[in-house]
Amino acid sequence: MNLSQLKNAFRVFAVGTMMVVTPFAAQAGRLLVGDFNGDESGVKAYDGTTGASQGTFVPFNSGGLTFPLGGAIGPDHNLYVSNSNNETVLRYNGATGAFLNIFVPEVDDPAALIFRSGFLYVASSSDPGSVSRFNATTGAFVDTFVAPGSGGLIDPEGMVFGPDGNLYVTNGSSVLRYNGTTGAFIDAFVAPNSGGLVNTRGLAFAPDGNLLVGNFNFGGGGILEYNGTTGAFVGSFVPAGSGGLSSPRPLIFGPDGNLYVGDYGNGSVLRYNGTTGAFINQFVPPGSGGLLGPTFLVFQSSTVPDSSSALSLLAISLAALGFARLAGAHFSRSV
Repeated sequence: MNLSQLKNAFRVFAVGTMMVVTPFAAQAGRLLVGDFNGDESGVKAYDGTTGASQGTFVPFNSGGLTFPLGGAIGPDHNLYVSNSNNETVLRYNGATGAFLNIFVPEVDDPAALIFRSGFLYVASSSDPGSVSRFNATTGAFVDTFVAPGSGGLIDPEGMVFGPDGNLYVTNGSSVLRYNGTTGAFIDAFVAPNSGGLVNTRGLAFAPDGNLLVGNFNFGGGGILEYNGTTGAFVGSFVPAGSGGLSSPRPLIFGPDGNLYVGDYGNGSVLRYNGTTGAFINQFVPPGSGGLLGPTFLVFQSSTVPDSSSALSLLAISLAALGFARLAGAHFSRSV
């Protein structure tokens, strides 16, 4: 092989390496579930399509984790978990679950986490309750977005930004609404005890724009539906006891458009039709993988880049390109 052939061969290798090969640490989508379960507390992993257990993703006490109350996937594809007992937000490798660092070293009783527009929003489930903002890249404190006790806020565990861009926060037997830009209190969007709401921890906006709220009630709670514009009670989206539902805590719509509910009373994740609320199946059966008390649900993308592998591959590719250019330069001088 002459130098021209060698040069072309390495060019093909380098370009093919960068354009064709894409490393991923996880090829199947996952459902990550926060589990409050004594010395077994942590984050459990399940197949995002079948619900089959994939074992423990983040074990008890990893990075000091003892009470995982909220979770979110960050813009860096890593997993962020609110550690309520130790008042921190912890970061874990999104591909392996390995502890990376204490992302937020101090925040009062952290619960729900939301990444949005360069910020990490953290609900403090204390009395009075509040919502703080942190830099989504560094974890540095930015400001108190919702002031302590604003609008009567107590023990907020769940929150979501609505279609109108405003922030909706659980507040016992009601849901409060705050300006999505300033954090100023707007109103009690869902009035106390509306539709029989006793205590809520989880909420989600449905594809049709209505608000779904879990009625966290060990006596048998269901999922209540409210008009997404007025907050008026619409009806029971998922009746109490449907599919064995006892105490709905986290709610999330999955990539299939269906509603997934963490049943804190039975240690399971139930799936319901995202349009009608009809029961589909026990996506994660009671106790599967050791699950006892689901606190948050996070669907992880089916393609989670392994940053270390990606960097290694990029280095190899750049080296190959460099060799090809060097070979080309040598060949030019030779002729």
